[in-house]
Amino acid sequence: MKKLAIIPARGGSKRIPRKNIKLFLGKPIISYSIEAAISSGLFDEVMVSTEDHEIAKIAKQYGAKVPFLRSTKNSSDTATTIDVIAEVTQKYSQLGLEFEYTCCIYSCAPFVTKEVLKKSFCKLEAEKLDCIFPLTKYGHPIQRALKINIKGYIEMIDPQNMQIRTQDFEPSYHDLGQFYFFKTNEVISNNQLWTTNTGYIELADLESHDIDTEYDWEIAEFKFKYLKKNQ
Repeated sequence: MKKLAIIPARGGSKRIPRKNIKLFLGKPIISYSIEAAISSGLFDEVMVSTEDHEIAKIAKQYGAKVPFLRSTKNSSDTATTIDVIAEVTQKYSQLGLEFEYTCCIYSCAPFVTKEVLKKSFCKLEAEKLDCIFPLTKYGHPIQRALKINIKGYIEMIDPQNMQIRTQDFEPSYHDLGQFYFFKTNEVISNNQLWTTNTGYIELADLESHDIDTEYDWEIAEFKFKYLKKNQ
């Protein structure tokens, strides 16, 4: 039962240049994903998929493998995660290596821990799921979402929810964008990251932060330091 960890790390990040190897509290941010994967002891192979030679060099320094470079086609802005996973899986197959389980861990996910990875795999296997990924609850009911109309006034997106108490709404959740752990063949054959037989690991908002801007980066570093200080 072989398991593969894929860490996608394209070199052409635009919102935060060189994002995948930018220093996060003194270390390249990709190093956190690599170290979590290796220290979990779950994987037969921890690899970084990149077309960038500098990223490849740093990935190897932190213990990951880069057995081949990503294709030009899958290094573009329009390439999807499933495209990258399919390419990596195919190339390993050509090398005679097959993996029953794969975990795609994003390169800018410093909050990923070996404990969460191990807990996720245990649940994936025990419940016979196709896929599992971490999510968290929205802080406020999305059913009470607002919009600004063409006149510049506030409206509810769904006015019928105006008189319903916030505590009476069903909770809503969102993907934390940290990783997807899955049965390789199920995801590849369905050509999507998760199927109808997908489970979850719920994490607190403090255990993650989406990083798209320099401001996000600073907030993520603050949250990370706070989390580690209070563990």
